[in-house]
Amino acid sequence: METSLKGVSGEQERSPDVAMDVQNIKKSLPLGRERIDILKGISFQIQRGEFVSIVGPSGSGKSTLLGIIAGLDTPTSGNVYIDNVDISRMNEGKLASVRNSKIGMVFQAYNLIPTLTAQENVEVPLYVGKHKGSPSARAKELLELVGLSHRLNHRPSQLSGGEQQRVAIARSLATDPAIVIADEPTGNLDARNGEKVLELIASLRDQTGKTFIIATHDQNVAAHADRIIRIVDGLVAEVDNAGGRVVQ
Repeated sequence: METSLKGVSGEQERSPDVAMDVQNIKKSLPLGRERIDILKGISFQIQRGEFVSIVGPSGSGKSTLLGIIAGLDTPTSGNVYIDNVDISRMNEGKLASVRNSKIGMVFQAYNLIPTLTAQENVEVPLYVGKHKGSPSARAKELLELVGLSHRLNHRPSQLSGGEQQRVAIARSLATDPAIVIADEPTGNLDARNGEKVLELIASLRDQTGKTFIIATHDQNVAAHADRIIRIVDGLVAEVDNAGGRVVQ
């Protein structure tokens, strides 16, 4: 699979093969009378169908970057294109629509609704905005895809941590998004279940052709991706295209 990492500034024509184009993203926040620079000019592109990990230690700016590319926060300057749509200056209403249609999210803590069944949790995003087909049929299809067709009517408390994360992954795919972003998806799992979740993500990428981005501080988790983008001190420090080892 062809991969690329291009520093870009200003407008340029994007290839239809580019799922995410991050252009010179900067983020600063007030600290007393001064401002602290968290992101200092980050640029990269992610191709459709890639499985990419974003790695960085605590304080590197990784979490801030993740919030911006997921449409949960806005940059001080720079642009983020998701599926050729610039989300960097959108108001909250439009951002919510983009998040619902173009971005699937998976969280460390699963974020399932405890009173709903696995099937109902997967259906939830489909009741926001307009989506084709039956929410029930779509949820059943996705739960079968992640190996949980026998758990449709179980609530989160009746599921193991690994099963809950599988439900969360199925939910992230419900609206047929361009990109699925997973924030420390194995952080609450033991090594065995964490490995199973990573194998599932790789398998889903192969089956669906979706673009998957994992944010993690764990190099072992990152090594499952095709490409590793390391963030250090608010900048892209290095990129590994070998899919398994970050060059020190």
